[in-house]
Amino acid sequence: MNDRGLKVDRQQPVDIMFGGNRYPAAFRIDILVENTLILEIKSVERLVNLHAKQLLTYLRLTDRSLGLLLNFSGETMKEGIRRVVNNHNR
Repeated sequence: MNDRGLKVDRQQPVDIMFGGNRYPAAFRIDILVENTLILEIKSVERLVNLHAKQLLTYLRLTDRSLGLLLNFSGETMKEGIRRVVNNHNR
């Protein structure tokens, strides 16, 4: 992606606020593309709803709209891609 001129950040820390307290780097985004798209990388037998909920949490905490779950453990990459959308209102 870098070779194609895209800005890519790996292991991007996500701070959270809870109960008036700030928790720095409470989570880490696997890959952030162009400060817009979150890529969550997995290598599991199959993706389950928990993986999508994890990505949706990252989208909500960072006020972003779109993420992709990428599972590198399937027979083909096509079956290992799942799109997750945060339907928040700006």
